[in-house]
Amino acid sequence: MSQSVESFAEIMAEVRRSAVHLELRDSYGVDNEADNFAAFRRGEWSEARERADRQPWLDLVNEATSRGVAIRRARVVSVRVSEYIRYEHAGTQMNVDAGEQVRWLPRDRASDLALPGNDLWIFDERLVQFNIFDGPGQWIRTDFTEDPNVVKFCASSFESVWERGVPHAEFTV
Repeated sequence: MSQSVESFAEIMAEVRRSAVHLELRDSYGVDNEADNFAAFRRGEWSEARERADRQPWLDLVNEATSRGVAIRRARVVSVRVSEYIRYEHAGTQMNVDAGEQVRWLPRDRASDLALPGNDLWIFDERLVQFNIFDGPGQWIRTDFTEDPNVVKFCASSFESVWERGVPHAEFTV
């Protein structure tokens, strides 16, 4: 099953307690970030431009956290970080300001953790959304499951990364 941005917003509108996001890639090649990432690579990135492009997401986060939803994002990253992770890090404070909690885990500290094969979201500890990307980082599709065993595994994976992760304010690239 695939999903549009609108249906993600619909899912978030129904979330009551928590939405957690586990990111496992060192780079993404998604089209909606291409211009800002190119500007970052040229040394022309600006937070104002990034904020303008990200505003719908920031509004979604702010609305959800305002109604009591805890939104946490954990990123497993290689160190020395990729240029893309430097770009993500540069803009992450906007997510934090909107209400997300973000932690970073150096990949070498995750070697003994059982992790899923794909990035994911878990909504209210009942629904998992897997984001499937190709090798260069283009989004391919979104898969969903409510299988209790998969939800439990993914939640446990996320929590293990979260416990070891470094809060955004303390993580330097």
